[in-house]
Amino acid sequence: MSKYTYSTANLTDKELKEQGNRLFSLRKYDEAINFYTKAIKKNPMVPTYFTNRALCHLKMKKWDASCQDCRRALDMDSALVKGHFFLGQALFEMDNYDEAIKHLQRAHDLAKEQKLNYGDDIASQLRSARKKRWNQQEEKRIAQEIELLSYLNRLILQDARSQINNVQNNDKLTNEEMHKKIMDIERQCDNNTSELNSLFAKIDERRRKRDVPDYLCGKISFEILKEPVITPSGITYERKDIEEHLQRVGHFDPVTRVKLTQDQLIPNFAMKEVVDCFLQENEWALDY
Repeated sequence: MSKYTYSTANLTDKELKEQGNRLFSLRKYDEAINFYTKAIKKNPMVPTYFTNRALCHLKMKKWDASCQDCRRALDMDSALVKGHFFLGQALFEMDNYDEAIKHLQRAHDLAKEQKLNYGDDIASQLRSARKKRWNQQEEKRIAQEIELLSYLNRLILQDARSQINNVQNNDKLTNEEMHKKIMDIERQCDNNTSELNSLFAKIDERRRKRDVPDYLCGKISFEILKEPVITPSGITYERKDIEEHLQRVGHFDPVTRVKLTQDQLIPNFAMKEVVDCFLQENEWALDY
């Protein structure tokens, strides 16, 4: 029997929450949920009790339950970073990338505004969600292209059959002339089909390369780098993003937490050249 099964009737909601925290640190998520639930029953107006329980649900891969707790917490405090962060993670696992991105971006913005240090945790999850959504959209485009190719091939075949039928119903043609025309129609049909499939194969080859590597994107904005700068820690950022961080949040590297000032930012010309070469070969990435 767990040592935490003693009577909790006389504990305050804060004490119940603290017990839940201890159990969470021991990875006893079921028992932690029990204490957070008791804390909520005693005081249902504390949003962090819900986000604590939501994190337990996340650890146990109970995505729906985590979403419910996060939404209840955000109903009470819409500026709660953990509420948006945990909700974004749960939605990500449920393949709801649009809403996940919305909440992860909100968590990221609020963390900057409130000068909270989440390292690269929120940013990394946001990059993953954006990439998953991109891949999902790519898969949808692939399916549409396959459907279009099949439709165009059917049209070519139907047109050839129609032409052959007209030839066969032409009483003025000799058998030799009819045979020759049918052969020409079939040859043209094969040529058209071959050219069409070849065209789509080239498109498919280009599409398979449609992926923007993470290292080409800023760690703060998640967009393709335009003016990359490197810090003494060796981390590359988009200049406007890191300068805004230094002004609004503090003089430290967001990832390494090492002290950083604006005059230490050095243009990363090598990365700029890599990005420019990538964009020249992949113009579609401008819409990434």
